[in-house]
Amino acid sequence: MNNLKFNQEKPIDLIAIGRLAIDLNANEINRPMEETITFTKYVGGSPANIAIGTAVLGHKAGFIGRVADDQFGRFIVSYLEEKDIDTSSIVIDQSGAKTGLAFTEIKSPTDCSILMYRENAVDLKLEPKDIKEEYIKQAKAILISGTALAQSPSREAVFLALDFARKHDVVVFFDIDYRPYTWKSTDETSVYYNLAAEKCDVIIGTREEFDMMESLTNPGNDNDFVTAKKWFDYNAKIVVIKHGKEGSISYTKEGESFKGRSFPAKVVKTFGAGDSYASAFIYGLMEGWNVDQSMEFGGASASIVISRHSCSDAMPTAEEVKTYIEKCKKEEGQSV
Repeated sequence: MNNLKFNQEKPIDLIAIGRLAIDLNANEINRPMEETITFTKYVGGSPANIAIGTAVLGHKAGFIGRVADDQFGRFIVSYLEEKDIDTSSIVIDQSGAKTGLAFTEIKSPTDCSILMYRENAVDLKLEPKDIKEEYIKQAKAILISGTALAQSPSREAVFLALDFARKHDVVVFFDIDYRPYTWKSTDETSVYYNLAAEKCDVIIGTREEFDMMESLTNPGNDNDFVTAKKWFDYNAKIVVIKHGKEGSISYTKEGESFKGRSFPAKVVKTFGAGDSYASAFIYGLMEGWNVDQSMEFGGASASIVISRHSCSDAMPTAEEVKTYIEKCKKEEGQSV
């Protein structure tokens, strides 16, 4: 069990809000992008990946966002529908804005980078009128992602969704997802991330992302417990702080802490680990599992995804994750 309460009578498990984009992953790996000739197209964007991961694991997902009125926009919507994700709240934007593109470079399993094209990005055109109270009300939980807070009118739309969620007892997950190229300054980022985090039940981020959030209010703090404790004075019930290969640590409002583990993987690229971790961790919590069991599930899912070429297409089923955990424990001589 965990300390979150989900209304099981609601028909949608998780509604993600924000970025729908395109990933163009290099096919010629272990070389710089200058030498890469071909790329494979996938649906991308952190909240999109988390929604897809949720659906593949077996939960009902929905999405609130905007896509461009072009070939990429149609590809994204079609893909989500193939995954049985509700797209009724995805708006076809008519402003001429374009789908964000992420070209990936895979020089080695540990040396990866992303070249972003986000000028006039359509996902940041999301408007408050796109947020329907009745739709939010149908969800057990919503997921917000930090990038959607970077500009207006998307910023205001997210805060409206947060208000509706709090009004209707919808659990709120916040994936910090800090992308510096989307923001004007770290001060601006810190202010709006803090305002959003105050309304959230579960906050997930890296140590570096929490450092950025605290840059104005508690600069220099690197104590995970101090970081987590702040949010328990608001609505937070669980705070997850990720430390890369060192694993993650979760704190609960009741004063518990849980250390997550990382799993071995034949690493192809580093992209997608955070999104797959989030989707599987959220899945576990929504299944009523303990926090540490949910963290283990998230860690295993992340290891599976970084061993595959894509992010969205790589999201594993619940059975795949369970089998992977069993395999790893047997190899380590642990009891399953």
